[in-house]
Amino acid sequence: MKNSKMRMVAVTGVVLAAGFVTTGCASHRFVRDQVAVVDTRVTQVEGTAGEALARANAAHKLAEGKFLYQVVLSDDSVKFPVDRHALSPEAQARLDELAQRLMAENRNVYLEIQGHTDASGPEAYNDQLGEARAEAVRKYLSQKGVALNRMATISYGEEAPVAPNDTPDGRSQNRRVAIVVLS
Repeated sequence: MKNSKMRMVAVTGVVLAAGFVTTGCASHRFVRDQVAVVDTRVTQVEGTAGEALARANAAHKLAEGKFLYQVVLSDDSVKFPVDRHALSPEAQARLDELAQRLMAENRNVYLEIQGHTDASGPEAYNDQLGEARAEAVRKYLSQKGVALNRMATISYGEEAPVAPNDTPDGRSQNRRVAIVVLS
């Protein structure tokens, strides 16, 4: 009886030890898997943070620049129609002149391309439309040889009107893109 009891205690001890060992392996594997998932997420966040930092540094560089001059696409021949961001042939001609001027000056300048809208329509839509207008100008200038890393776009939407929005003429003046040239 004493032998069988010892044998029973020994078998129980072995079973318990095996249980602890197997549980330990499973939890180590679980921890390893969870750490791998977290590492992947951290790497993704670091990449996104790096991109955000690069954009912030580019914006900072633009903000440090000295104002040289501004070109505004809003005169009678270059106004944007309501709800549109496509460039008219007149706007393209003005941008051709600007691109030629920038190439001839051969200076390291930065362009801040500001999109504006009138106040008709929802604010969120106007922000998107202002961005689309600025991006249309940026894309066109890029096609004309202006380096993309020297241009940044921003949408002011309806926030910075140059004329009252209560008349058709005022709203027309507010639908514009301003290109600020900085050194």
